[in-house]
Amino acid sequence: MRNSTAAKSTTPTPLLAQVAGTASALLREFSIRPYAPPVRQREREVTIVCGSRVPAARLFRERSPGKQPTIVIGGFVPDATEVVEFQRPMLKQAGPVYYLNYPREGFHLPLFQAQLADLVESLNLRGEHPILMGVSFGAGVVAGFLQEVLPRDGLTIRGVLFVSPVFCAEDLVRPDKERTGGVRMLESNLRRIFSARRDSPEDVERQIERARRCFQGLFGVGAENRQLDRRHLAIRDKIMAVIDRTPAQGGFERTLAIREFRPPSPETALFSGPVLTLLAEAEDNLLVPTSPTLALCREPRQYHRVFPQGRCLVVTSRYAADPVPHASLIFHHQAYNPLIAAWYKRFSAPTLLAQRT
Repeated sequence: MRNSTAAKSTTPTPLLAQVAGTASALLREFSIRPYAPPVRQREREVTIVCGSRVPAARLFRERSPGKQPTIVIGGFVPDATEVVEFQRPMLKQAGPVYYLNYPREGFHLPLFQAQLADLVESLNLRGEHPILMGVSFGAGVVAGFLQEVLPRDGLTIRGVLFVSPVFCAEDLVRPDKERTGGVRMLESNLRRIFSARRDSPEDVERQIERARRCFQGLFGVGAENRQLDRRHLAIRDKIMAVIDRTPAQGGFERTLAIREFRPPSPETALFSGPVLTLLAEAEDNLLVPTSPTLALCREPRQYHRVFPQGRCLVVTSRYAADPVPHASLIFHHQAYNPLIAAWYKRFSAPTLLAQRT
């Protein structure tokens, strides 16, 4: 496993920051548009079985003349359209970017996987093989897709990018008898949500309200002691809006979905193509000490059994007072972006073939 360092960015003048931020926001709103893939058979089949009450993810596309598409799957927050705000230029340089935003009103993992599979098939039919980018919780969604859907449906992708992956619930919540090392704020909230009474809307609302405050606090920690430009502030407002406006039932169902995740077997290759896994230097502040994902990523021999062409890098800061926390693509983009850009260069080689599990 290798370490990477990146310098902290210089702060632009207020006037330049305001002009650049306003222009960026306008261009962003214009370029990211709703998208409906031509193939939607799996989505229809799951909807027929589950009924129309199951909400679907919202799909967006950002066009690009490049030939290498990327599909972004975000974490709990922010939305996929927000989490890569500072990575969008390099993703667009490679090709079009597709975003799957989780529904607000609920969450059904099989339906989300069906929508992702329909999108991948639509791209495959055009001769395109996307890179899947999963962030935190979204990495667990992608891992499940690789385990269950991709080989079953004969779909093809070209590579996988994991940012601070959470492959299973045990990454965030320890068994009751294992409490050494202190209880993390998120761990405590998840434990309460997992034990909430499904038949009690009041109990669900109470536990989700605790989780709202937890996520607001986690994001606030990332923003501490920083001079935020208009882009940061716009993203912050959207993130807080997502947290505030997601109904309790929607947050509850999305949180419970993590219990459906299964960690990759260290004895079996999950994906044989190119994989980049980026761990933050301060992952231990969020993931528990017994995290199976951290154990996998920190043991090179096991990691390469699961991802034979994989690379696992630790994203670090030059400044001891500003360590890179879990999935901090927004506040520590200067540390993440060079690693992502270097990895994407390998896909510009015309002789590189798409990989399948």
